Amino acid sequence: MTMLLILCAIPVFLISYATAFWQFLAIGLCLGAVGASFAVGTPYVARFFPPEKRGFAMGFFGAGTAGAAVNLFITPSLQAAWGWRAIPKIYAVALLVTALLFWFGSATDPGAGKTSGPWYKQFLVLKNPKIWKYCQYYSICFGGFTALSLWIPQYLKGEFGLSVVTAAALAAGFSLPGSVLRALGGTLADRFGAHKVTWWGLWVAWVCLFLLSYPDTSFVVNTIGGPRSFHIHLGVPMFIGLLFVLGTVFAFGMASTFKYVADDFPEQMGVVTGIVGLAGGLGGFLLPILFGAILDWLGVRSSCFMFLYGIVWVSLILLYQSSVRQVRIDGQLSSD
Repeated sequence: MTMLLILCAIPVFLISYATAFWQFLAIGLCLGAVGASFAVGTPYVARFFPPEKRGFAMGFFGAGTAGAAVNLFITPSLQAAWGWRAIPKIYAVALLVTALLFWFGSATDPGAGKTSGPWYKQFLVLKNPKIWKYCQYYSICFGGFTALSLWIPQYLKGEFGLSVVTAAALAAGFSLPGSVLRALGGTLADRFGAHKVTWWGLWVAWVCLFLLSYPDTSFVVNTIGGPRSFHIHLGVPMFIGLLFVLGTVFAFGMASTFKYVADDFPEQMGVVTGIVGLAGGLGGFLLPILFGAILDWLGVRSSCFMFLYGIVWVSLILLYQSSVRQVRIDGQLSSD
């Protein structure tokens, strides 16, 4: 972890001197290694706790993604004060300071040196279909959270005509609960089980995305008293309120997904966490691109929520077929 933080500080610092598009792409490719910190840190933290408390522990660790919300407040101010090229240098120093704090302040990994065979045999666990199901859940919870954290400020600016600073501050109504409430989601997963938290969280997300998907609409109905017009519009308070709820259930979903992993793959947490985290990272990378493509195609800003609504439908179907329906069938067979 320490080496990862130090090495990642180098490309972050180099962003200040990038001038061409290909340079930003190359540096961004290197920065992708930062995501490995989650795959390293999650099993590291989980090993210090008994199984019944791992949900909270991993959720508390995952609350570090609150940095996505903090950035919305800090970055515009730093840019206004010193220009955008100073921001990567500040973040590079922050990475080095974090590396020093981790090196001198962390405990020895209780699982260090404990392997169950050659490294390549660790990947045999990928044959288990449960992993790919968890990848799909995490791609919508974490991937959707990451994508919307990037997308919402521009959405607020374009849809409601807000300034960049105001839009960024309001967007924290989504990204902040989506980060800090992961610990609460982990606690709920410890108490009620990962399945219940994921199942009901996705249903709440489904309702929120349905409401967010509806674009500004005006229509006329011919009644017996003459034509009557109706207008459907989500105001800023309602929009931010729905985003807050959506960010909260995404946080719960992120925590419950890794509770699944800790319960089902306690000996292969490292590789499974890495694969599931990879799915979430791919979701966060691909979704903004797809949002833009769909927006160009349909010309409706809320199409991003329509797309996520469809993905959540798929997740609910998978969860029903693999868990809810299977539990009912097993219960009927046992009663017979």
